Amino acid sequence: MILDTLNNAAKYAGLKIGISEAFGFLNQPGLAELPDGKYEIAGSRVYATIAHENGRRTEDGELEAHRKYLDVQYVISGNESMGWKNREGLVNSMDYDEGRDLEFFKGEPESIVRVPPGSFTVFLPTDAHLPLIGNGPIHKVVVKVAVG
Repeated sequence: MILDTLNNAAKYAGLKIGISEAFGFLNQPGLAELPDGKYEIAGSRVYATIAHENGRRTEDGELEAHRKYLDVQYVISGNESMGWKNREGLVNSMDYDEGRDLEFFKGEPESIVRVPPGSFTVFLPTDAHLPLIGNGPIHKVVVKVAVG
């Protein structure tokens, strides 16, 4: 997991070719005014979803992970924290859904970090994560970057 601000995003450009496209999308003027929905950045290789959602208690969510994509999760506004745990050895609570590139796991996050507005996290396929921990409305963008 990586947690940082957009001011430092250029430092991660070498992580994956698509990551610079992800940060380019996030750094565009007027991002907060874009309507909720899916945005293609580089076809199915890099795309974003913008959403307004309500925060939840840690115990009301499940750890999730992806195999084909890494997540760049950027908080536009709201009070959001995200949980993390290494996915190695975790037991599935739901079988992997290849079409959605999503699986859920039993267990609790090992750590929970507050992600202030204007900050992002990067969750790699080795990271199980629990987003949307908080209370009240959360406005965020999740950019998916293919890893293979």
